[in-house]
Amino acid sequence: MQCKGMWDDLNCWPPASLGEMVSQPCPEFFNSEGRVHRNCTANGWTDLLVPYEDACGYTFNDTLHFLAESSDSHLYFSYVKTMYTVGYTLSVISLTIAITIFCLFRKLHCTRNYIHIQLFTSFILRAMFIFIRDALLFTDEKLYHCDYYPVACKVVLMFSNYSILANYSWLLVEGHFLFTLVSRSFFSLKKHLAWYIVLSWGVPLIVIICWGCAKYFYEDEGCWDTRRHEWIWWILWVPVLLSICMNLVFFLGIMRILVRKLRMPDAQRNEFSQYKRLIKSTFFLVALFGVHYILFVLPVEVSSSVFKIRTFAELALSSTQGFVVAILYCFMNGEVQHEFQRRWRRWRLTQHLPSRRKQHRGSISQSGAPHTQVSLLPCSPGSLAASGLPVDIVEM
Repeated sequence: MQCKGMWDDLNCWPPASLGEMVSQPCPEFFNSEGRVHRNCTANGWTDLLVPYEDACGYTFNDTLHFLAESSDSHLYFSYVKTMYTVGYTLSVISLTIAITIFCLFRKLHCTRNYIHIQLFTSFILRAMFIFIRDALLFTDEKLYHCDYYPVACKVVLMFSNYSILANYSWLLVEGHFLFTLVSRSFFSLKKHLAWYIVLSWGVPLIVIICWGCAKYFYEDEGCWDTRRHEWIWWILWVPVLLSICMNLVFFLGIMRILVRKLRMPDAQRNEFSQYKRLIKSTFFLVALFGVHYILFVLPVEVSSSVFKIRTFAELALSSTQGFVVAILYCFMNGEVQHEFQRRWRRWRLTQHLPSRRKQHRGSISQSGAPHTQVSLLPCSPGSLAASGLPVDIVEM
């Protein structure tokens, strides 16, 4: 091969041998059946033998119109990509800190937080594989337009889709776990956790293997991001839609239970306090369950302005959801705040005890009798926990 593949901003030219003349059809937006030609020489590709304006039959005004539309579209997707990259970066940083906190503090080791850790991990995997996918797809325009995708691109897309499926699975686990917790008086936590781990990581793996086989045998094109056969993508969409719908059912069931408990006669709260707590609970549940995804289920025409608005909103919410969940269920968690306060008091205690001991010895040597030492121990955990922010619904 003498001439490498090339993208000339309008058409893709495949690799060619020395002396070969390559013919390509006019781009689709020209609505022309004409063709353009280039020769492969020792100095590389020649200019077009017949310019686009003559071979494809378009005018200068048509060119300006196309370039304007192309520029607007490129600018829009550039803004969208920057937006969700920032959102996923914030999510990865906050979720990593949250997982570290849950793992380091032994008093935070419980089934509820173990499930939170699995959900946080799925968010991190989702973000990381999206970063890798974008790096493979959008760093080289020749790859994007000319369909010269390496096998690694297809593998990364499979892992990216797997992490998305796993993320929806763990959102469903959070919904089922919390619904079971508030609706039943007793159930086996360890048994549920084992099944949650097996199903939430295993079922998406089975689904993604089926999808990969279907793509390989029926639509092995590009980076496997084409959608010529819609039924192949329904292999991914059906589990996602089921997860969203089931979480909506759990959400409504939990809200019904919360409303019933808030209206009980023995609830010593005024009406404003009840509604305030209900609104807070609703916000926490929406963030944890991903109920907002129900707004983006209905299909929208790709060429419409509504599609652009919906895409921007969906990516903004999905990219920052991990950040919001980490804030609500870790950093604002009453148990986490109490543990940090306890560790801080312990550190202060170790810093002050040596100086108090010196003072104590000095007072004994001067007066000959010991003084009563003021207790520097922290408050009881129960009193501190009662003053913490009850973020998890089970604490409410």
